[in-house]
Amino acid sequence: MQGTYFFCNFALEKQILMETINLEKMKTQMRKGVLEMCILSIIHKKGEVYASDIIEALKEADMIVVEGTLYPLMTRLKNATLLNYSWRESSAGPPRKYYTLTEKGQTFLKEALASWNELQTMITKLI
Repeated sequence: MQGTYFFCNFALEKQILMETINLEKMKTQMRKGVLEMCILSIIHKKGEVYASDIIEALKEADMIVVEGTLYPLMTRLKNATLLNYSWRESSAGPPRKYYTLTEKGQTFLKEALASWNELQTMITKLI
């Protein structure tokens, strides 16, 4: 009888662990799916931003992103011609790269926000 209890307890713990892992995976995928839109929105609102401004705005929204995640994403957005950047001298150290949206980036953001609103509406109907 004790062996059966152990097996059931182990199976329950394994199920809970798997549900936790799947939930974390889902949360990560959802964040990845909206991160570009959030970054473009931050740049749009501020007009011109330094990378640390983006990280700070994401932190304030409880979307913790590290520089190692942000910089490759910024490069991808730049390569897709959604962003421009310019170098500025800084009194606090080396020159800084400031980002702005291109016209294509503004159009992309507008379409992404429309898609987000449609998705929110669909999900709200289901939950």
